[in-house]
Amino acid sequence: MNKHKFVAEFELRASPKVLFPYISSASGMQQWFAEKVTLKDSSTFDFQWDGDSHVAKLSQLRLNKSAKFDFIPANPEERDHNYLEFKMDVSELTGSTYLKVIDYSANTDDDELEELWGDLIYKLKEIVGN
Repeated sequence: MNKHKFVAEFELRASPKVLFPYISSASGMQQWFAEKVTLKDSSTFDFQWDGDSHVAKLSQLRLNKSAKFDFIPANPEERDHNYLEFKMDVSELTGSTYLKVIDYSANTDDDELEELWGDLIYKLKEIVGN
């Protein structure tokens, strides 16, 4: 199955310290990213959408900087697995935080992904007071 890397950057008027829990914790991500997010162990997250479970390992974490989730494929033989990465950077000029989203998955429709991530980030902005 072909994979596609979608990258988008969003400006938020909240500090990385405020945003970080929303991109790295089950409780934070459940507020804007998925219908339900539970921890299976300290680094394994279960994301649920429309009753479907998607399990991911938190593979990289840099405090107030980034978080990367590697989704565990249903077929253990699959080498090219989906992942989702969030990276934050602060503009020295404006003081705004830029959240870069890297979505590597089978979805190749950039328009659909732009709309999906636009809606998700809109929810996140409402939560953090943007």
